[in-house]
This record gives sequence, C-alpha cells and structure tokens, in this order.
Amino acid sequence: MTQRPVSIPSGNRAPTCDKLWTVDDVSAFLGVPVATLYQWRTRGEGPPCVRLGKHLRFDPDRVRAWFGDQVA
Repeated sequence: MTQRPVSIPSGNRAPTCDKLWTVDDVSAFLGVPVATLYQWRTRGEGPPCVRLGKHLRFDPDRVRAWFGDQVA
C-alpha cells in the first residue's frame, strides 16, 4: 500500500504538540456542542483545524491561542 503525503494547507503550520485534538476534545475544552464547531467551520469562524480524510484535527496550542484572541 502506498501512503500519500499529508499536505498542510497554506496558512496552517505543523502542529506544535504530540497529540492533535479531535472535535470532541475541542468541544469539551471550549464547553460548546460539537455541532457548534461544525457551524463555525462552515462560516469560517472558530479555531483553526485541518481535515485529515473525513476527520477534523486541532492543534491544542492554536486552539488556546484562538481562545485567547476571543477574550481580548
């Protein structure tokens, strides 16, 4: 089986952590429903994420930075 390289879309950088968060992880961290995260993504709002196949993955450091920007 040949593996395809994963490309990181422009504007995104490589994760700075060892484990990426799932939608459920971010939902729990922010205290918002999973459906809200999907709505934010559709509108171009919310924390930055990368789609890996059919899955969304979040860099915890970038989610925390996004959250900090919302509070400011």
